[in-house]
Order: sequence, then structure tokens, then C-alpha cells
Amino acid sequence: MRRFNIALLAALTLSTALSTAPAQAHDRTPPLGLANCTATACHFDVPPGTYDVTVRLGGESAASTAVSGETRRSLLPETATAAGRTVTRGFTVNVRTPEGEPTGPDGTPGLDLTLGGTAPALADIRVTPAHHPRQLILIGDSTVCDQPGDPYSGWGQQLPQFLRKGVSVANYADSGESTVTYLENPLLWGTVQPLIHPGDLVLVQLAHNDKTTDEATYRANLETLVRGIRDRGGRPVLVTPIVRRWFNADGTLNNNTALLVNGLGVDLPGVVRSVAAAEGVTLIDLTAQTKALVESLGVEGSKAIYLYNEKKDNTHTSAHGATVYAGLVRDALVARHLLPEDRVRVG
Repeated sequence: MRRFNIALLAALTLSTALSTAPAQAHDRTPPLGLANCTATACHFDVPPGTYDVTVRLGGESAASTAVSGETRRSLLPETATAAGRTVTRGFTVNVRTPEGEPTGPDGTPGLDLTLGGTAPALADIRVTPAHHPRQLILIGDSTVCDQPGDPYSGWGQQLPQFLRKGVSVANYADSGESTVTYLENPLLWGTVQPLIHPGDLVLVQLAHNDKTTDEATYRANLETLVRGIRDRGGRPVLVTPIVRRWFNADGTLNNNTALLVNGLGVDLPGVVRSVAAAEGVTLIDLTAQTKALVESLGVEGSKAIYLYNEKKDNTHTSAHGATVYAGLVRDALVARHLLPEDRVRVG
């Protein structure tokens, strides 16, 4: 009896091995990891979608590593590691075409990451499809968008570095857009609205280019965006625009240029506040917050927030300024309980 059982077991084992061999061969596809990287960059040939990225930073020598990706998005802030030590960090990234501004070039297919910092060191990396990530969709203009060229940066381009794995930023802001043009362009609202899933946060900051939009039209356009977001089950968040760095003689920003009162006399941030109150929409008053910050820095100190030194530009932000403003947005999202604290990086 024992001899029969041994023979039967051997036969069954051989049969199982033969039947599973094709599946094992099929599963030999290399994982998306360090083999896809050089010392300064990684490329992963993945289709559009949302991906979780886990990195192990550090090594034998002291290191300091930051990670950016796609069109200059800051995905992980610079992280220092002592000699002989490593740390593990994670983030979630949105991969799409076009990879930057919706009306811009397609960019490079797949996921591209760049290793930066003063002494970058990547010990390991893993890329996997994200399952049920929380999505932040951004609708805005050039002060929000993924700017393609240095030294420009929108605050939406810097926001991902403040978020942990499980929350992705899909930045559909586009340079030069007003509420009028954003709604009219099928590459913008016509593309973004179908992508909104129930529970998604959709942040809207459109005002800088509504220079000739009358108050009734501006209000109606904001209401259309709010209604369209809610129709898809999304949660709209209205964001008043960042101020322009335009000082009065007394060191304040209390003028139409700085506070975005347009050529028709429409107080655009005021209308945003009014619509938010009337529609029961969460408001992030970035106008008030950036005004207070710029005034506190003064005429000279605030130059580094904008591109005054590089371009004599008092509207668009530097990477430093965009990071500061993205931090204000992060803080507002947490304060309003729109994001759990364990999904947000601090400091």
C-alpha cells in the first residue's frame, strides 16, 4: 500500500508540474524596478493610468535625493540619508497623454522619473498599478499648470510632493485659459469632466485670464463647472487666484492689478467667494493667503516667490514660490478635512 501511494504521489507531482509549467513561464516578465533605471533617471514602459511608486533611498555614502517625473512634476521632496542607511518612501503618480498641459505636446510615452537632489542615491524602486487611489483633479491656468520649461512652475506642479502614496494629482490646468475658453475647448472641460469619478476632489482656479469677462458670465461659468463636477459625483473646491506681485507705495497689494479686478471692474476673487457661499462649495481663499504672505515678505523678499529676478514677471511663480503656494493648498485641504493627515507630507 505504501509503495502504491508513493508512486501515485510521484505521478501526481509530475502531472502538476507539467500542467503549471506554461503559467510559470508566462510569469517570468521582469518586475518594474531598478533594471529600468540609470544613476539619474528611470523609464517604465507602462500605459496611461495611475501608479504607485515605492523607492528606497540611500546607500554606502551619505545622500540627499529628490524625485520628479513626467513634465517636471515634483513627486518626492529632497530626502537626506546618512552613510550606510536607507529610507523607504512612496508616492502615486498619474500617467497620461499629453503628460503635461492638455493642449501641449504628447510628451514621452510611459512613466519617466528623474533623480535629483544634492547627492542622489536610489537603492531600489518598484512601480505597480494603483488600486482605488484618491484623485485630485486640477482645473486652472498658467499659475497652476505643469509648466514645461524652467524657471517657470505652477503650484499644481509642486503639489504632488506633499502627498503620500494613495493620492494622485491629475493636473489639467492649461496656460492662457479663462473660464470661457476652458469650458469651450474639448481638450479641456470636454476631456476632464468624463474623467471625474465619485469622490474625486476637483480644484478650480480660473481668473487670471478672465480680463474681459463680465460678472454675470464669470459667475455662470463657475456655476457650470461646479454643477458639472457634482453631476459626475466629484467634490468641487473653488480656489481664488494667487495675487500678482504689484505693490502700492505703502507696501500693500490693495490695487486692482494685484487683486485681480479685471478691466470691466469685476472683482474676480470676490465672485469666486460669492459662488462658493451660494452653492455650498468648499473655498480655498488663496488670494487672501498669498496677499498676506507677499506683503509680509515685502518688495524685495517677495521677488523670489515670483519670476521677477529672472523675467521681471510678477504673475508667474518660481519653483520655490510654487512650492510655497502648493504648501498653502495642502494645508487648506487638511484643515477642511478633505484629505486625511496620514496621506499628506508635512515639513
